[in-house]
Amino acid sequence: MNDGQLRISDAERERAAGELGEHYAQGRLTSEEHTERLDRIWSSRTRAELGPVFADLPGPHGPQTPPAPRAAPPRTSALRHARRLPTPILVVVALLVALTVLTHLPLILVGLVGWFLISSHRRGGQRRCRSIG
Repeated sequence: MNDGQLRISDAERERAAGELGEHYAQGRLTSEEHTERLDRIWSSRTRAELGPVFADLPGPHGPQTPPAPRAAPPRTSALRHARRLPTPILVVVALLVALTVLTHLPLILVGLVGWFLISSHRRGGQRRCRSIG
């Protein structure tokens, strides 16, 4: 089976509609032509049906096939460990949350969140400095 007979996805139709919109914005199509061609794009089932929609327009015609997804680089254990909170901090946080719930003192929780944000911001800045130097 050739590429023209392959069925297209909604994502490919959206890319084709976007490309057609660019041609309309550049003045190559009238409003009526744009509407008519959009209808043809949305009713297309195969790539071959999209070809005539772009036949008289410059540039690559129809939606491009999406590139194959790249495999994510393997994450090292050091990276995974750097993003996790140390266990003692988790214990302290859990105790403070429990204390906040039991005593109904939201001020403790607000302070905890503030402390966490400040400490994580400082830690992030230190990591950046160490990686540069």
